[in-house]
Amino acid sequence: MTNPKRILVIDDEPTALDLLRRILEMNGYEVAVAKNGQEGVESFQQHPCDLVITDMVMPVKDGLQTILDLRLEAPELPVIAISGGGTISKERYLAVAGYLDRVITIAKPFAIEQIVEAVEKLLQKQSLESSDDL
Repeated sequence: MTNPKRILVIDDEPTALDLLRRILEMNGYEVAVAKNGQEGVESFQQHPCDLVITDMVMPVKDGLQTILDLRLEAPELPVIAISGGGTISKERYLAVAGYLDRVITIAKPFAIEQIVEAVEKLLQKQSLESSDDL
C-alpha cells in the first residue's frame, strides 16, 4: 500500500483552514496546516509535501510571495491558490497566481468538488511527469 500524499494548507482564516483539512483528510490525504505564508514555508522546509493549497491574502507573507518562496525550495511543486479577495478583487489576486506554472486558482467561496478535483488533477499530473523521468 502506498503512503498517502501529503498536502500543506496555508490560510489565515481558521474556518477555511479547518474545512480544507477535513475535506482532504476525508479523501485520504495526510494534511499539515499553517496560519500564514511564513509559517507555511517553514513547515514545508521541515516536512516537504506533495502539494500546497494557499490563500492569497494573508498577514505576515501573502500567497504570491509564499508560492515564490516555496518554488525556490521545490520548483515543480503543484499549488492551488485560493482567495476571497482583500483590498483588490479576488479575481485580480488569482489572475497573478494563474500565470505561474503548476498553479490552479479557485475563488472563495468554493465547492468541495472544486478542491478535490484540483488536488487530484495536480497530483495526477505530477505523478505522470515523475514516471516520465524514470
